[in-house]
Amino acid sequence: MAQITAAEVNNLRKATGAGMMDCKNALVEAEGDFDKAIEILRKKGQKVAANRADRDSSEGAVIAKVNADNTIGVIVSLNCETDFVAKNDDFVALATKFAEIAIDYNSKEDFLNADFGGMTVAEKLIEQTGVIGEKLEIGTFEKVIGKFVGFYIHAGNKIASLTALSDNVDGASVVARDISMQAAAMGAKTLSYKDFDPEFVASETEARIAVIEKENIELGRLGKTLKHVPTYISRMQLTDEIIEKAKADLKAELKAEGKPEAIWDKILPGKLERFISDNTTLDQELCLLDQVFIKDDKLTVADYVKTIGVAVTDFKRVSLA
Repeated sequence: MAQITAAEVNNLRKATGAGMMDCKNALVEAEGDFDKAIEILRKKGQKVAANRADRDSSEGAVIAKVNADNTIGVIVSLNCETDFVAKNDDFVALATKFAEIAIDYNSKEDFLNADFGGMTVAEKLIEQTGVIGEKLEIGTFEKVIGKFVGFYIHAGNKIASLTALSDNVDGASVVARDISMQAAAMGAKTLSYKDFDPEFVASETEARIAVIEKENIELGRLGKTLKHVPTYISRMQLTDEIIEKAKADLKAELKAEGKPEAIWDKILPGKLERFISDNTTLDQELCLLDQVFIKDDKLTVADYVKTIGVAVTDFKRVSLA
């Protein structure tokens, strides 16, 4: 019979997800007949990948890595079907190896075509699908570049985040980790309110006001304190004219309360800060820089990094939780 070639073995492995030696042995037993070799593997329980193609792979491990000089970071999620597999040490080690390889690539497509011990990453996924018995895939590939990049992986490998800073200052590793932890814990979606689409802010404002007004009807019926109904929900909406009007309204309130005009300058900053806080709830929920810093609730994230003398230039957050 004709000699079994490496290409034939590789093609069978791609089609079935079975191990290299299993494929070679099946081809030898089938005397080179590709379809018969597939049947042999099927009877031995080896044809797993094709059967798993339509399965949901919503579990997995999210791994973040940075390069040696902390200027490039990636997050890769290796997805599987069950939490049991996701918690396996070998599975996490595989996800970590994938992340280490991903550092050198700029797209998920290029990464999947990268070398992994003589095969591509995509082929390794097929192989391991056959070995483990669950569908494996790269769910997410995110990359961040900056003067200094740090990361945080939440316990259990379900959430990871990256933060890029504007400069590699003293303590940059602590700052980048703090901000990455903030992003992981508080679920920011964007860096700043400046990134919002005005149409999104307008529709979200209408929706949030409607919800609060509905809740207040029930609170009123129960005789409880009503919730504040904001006029605005983002700093994007607070134009200079609106801020000036807010100042004028606050001064009128102080005058009505009989507060001496001589002390208004001491009271106004705090009241204006409260006005802005009450009318920027969207930013506080979704914008990393506008969130209250989890390690010091007297500061926003923007305030915190400003004390260090750096800026956050980018961040990424990936979650399977």
